[in-house]
Amino acid sequence: MSVRTARAARADLVADTALTLLAERGMRGLTHRAVDEAAALPQGSTSNVARTRQALLELAVRRLAEREARVLALEEMPDPRGGRDSLVDGLALATHRSLTRNRELTLARYELALEATRRPELRAYFDATGARFRDQLGELVTAMGSTAPERHVLSLVAWADGLMFSCVAGSFNAEPPSLEEVRAGLRELLDGMFGSA
Repeated sequence: MSVRTARAARADLVADTALTLLAERGMRGLTHRAVDEAAALPQGSTSNVARTRQALLELAVRRLAEREARVLALEEMPDPRGGRDSLVDGLALATHRSLTRNRELTLARYELALEATRRPELRAYFDATGARFRDQLGELVTAMGSTAPERHVLSLVAWADGLMFSCVAGSFNAEPPSLEEVRAGLRELLDGMFGSA
């Protein structure tokens, strides 16, 4: 393993551990020392990867974006020429994955999003990492005939974020909706945007 590969692997380990700690302990539980201990690294290892708290948070945001992109499988999103049903299927599957198999990532994202409201330098970084998904969603709704793609993207993201927050951290956390229920909710939302198909 090259030195560069070893550094990248160490950075990924630190970032993954930071995300786990954020989900388990919240922002107050994320320290350089806690990451070293949880990752079974020698003391000071996390500081060598990310010297400041801001650097550690940015590393966590970058890794979160990488891992969520795999969860959402943006490259597998349907071709909008397949019609509304294929878009509903793709978005429902991505949302349901976040609710079930990837609850830890979703919790970590909420911790980082809240911290970004207090740190302007993190806000810019956090928003930039989410732009890829918003841009692709904008292309999808535009291809489906949206006359107000920015508003429609906001509505879709707000619906999905609201559902995920309610089911991961809110009062509906005991039993997340099934894939079929997520699909039905998305279908209703898209029918409201574009009219019944």
